[in-house]
Amino acid sequence: GRIKQALGDFADDAYPAVVPGRLEGQRVAVLFVGPVDRGVSTAVGKAVHDAGGTVVRTRSIGVPVDAKAIHDALAQQPAFRQLAGTNQLKDLGRALAGELAAGGKTPLWDALGEIIVLERKGLSAPPADAVVVVRSAKPQRGATRAFLAGVYTGFARSGAPAVGTEASGAATTAIPAFALAGLSTVDSIDTAAGRLGLVLLLGGAEPGSYGIEETAGDGVLPPIP
Repeated sequence: GRIKQALGDFADDAYPAVVPGRLEGQRVAVLFVGPVDRGVSTAVGKAVHDAGGTVVRTRSIGVPVDAKAIHDALAQQPAFRQLAGTNQLKDLGRALAGELAAGGKTPLWDALGEIIVLERKGLSAPPADAVVVVRSAKPQRGATRAFLAGVYTGFARSGAPAVGTEASGAATTAIPAFALAGLSTVDSIDTAAGRLGLVLLLGGAEPGSYGIEETAGDGVLPPIP
């Protein structure tokens, strides 16, 4: 407790010294699994903005997913037939994550927008230099779980820094699911330590699981370059 408190105090002091300009000109995409959590959205936006970056788009997807509606929409389009079917949901998640990070044309998001998207803000076209993912919904099972594993893995493999985050004291933490898929993670985004960790990870710091909760296996903060 005392060590975490001291590191929290350090983060409060370090934040204004370290953060400004660290994401200068960087474009960040944010995905919520479940409805947009306004508090978390504001905290992520503040961290990115304080560092000189911009959140270029935010999307939220509804869970559990409607596997039949997804199948029917994809089966109608020859280009996407190979992604239609419950067995393909993981691959579909991966492909959607890739589109969200890359920007440009987003045919899969266009095809499934009415079926999976709850909220959208910002343009689809600008490429994202980094990605943040937040799960506001409770853990999922079955087909939706496979789909989300694909989404998280897709971000982890996108080539851009990709970070899963949540507020402190989340009822059911998503951090282990994010970490399992290869995402970096930072908890307690509602604190200076969380926002500092997020900025460092989005800026290319040593990947890992950071924060002040038990799930943070790599310490409170990544090394500050």
